[in-house]
Amino acid sequence: MYIVCLDLEGVLVPEIWIAFAEASGIPELRRTTRDEPDYDKLMKWRLSILKEHGLGLKEIQDTIAAIDPIPGAKNFLDELRSFCQVIIISDTFTQFATPLMEKLGWPTIFCNSLEVAQDGSITGYKMRIENSKLTTVKALQSIGYETVAAGDSYNDLGMIQASKAGFLFKSTEQIKSDYPKLPAFDTYEELMKAIRTAVSR
Repeated sequence: MYIVCLDLEGVLVPEIWIAFAEASGIPELRRTTRDEPDYDKLMKWRLSILKEHGLGLKEIQDTIAAIDPIPGAKNFLDELRSFCQVIIISDTFTQFATPLMEKLGWPTIFCNSLEVAQDGSITGYKMRIENSKLTTVKALQSIGYETVAAGDSYNDLGMIQASKAGFLFKSTEQIKSDYPKLPAFDTYEELMKAIRTAVSR
């Protein structure tokens, strides 16, 4: 049995932090896991910028409310779920993801959670589990599933490389260059074809 494991941001929805960087006028917040492999370092840096500018959860959620899935993403997910199980494994947070899951038809998502003070400031975050994407894929494999994985960033590489089949999707030229053996696609049609081939073996 197969489970398809997908990243969220950059694969199904636009990057939340990039959208917020544009909405807030703080270009430094455009930095994502495509640029910084160390997620803990990236998040601590983000939270320091939010604190410096007096921004909290509400401001980010206001931006998220205006974000729509990447064109074609919901149809891609609907078709994918018609013939196999799908889990979105993301390093985002439940407070960010919920409105986006509604727009995608409520797929299953495993993600993290923010620590938020009464005044709405984000004081920290709690990771669901260390190295969550790779750890989750290995856990699924330990209970009898073969995994197929796709993502766009450095923090997706573990689950992609550990899966029976793994793909880069809408990734950067740098990552594609660094990992030339990983099949890389830019359209949902290409990714769907690759996944169908993988799960039919």
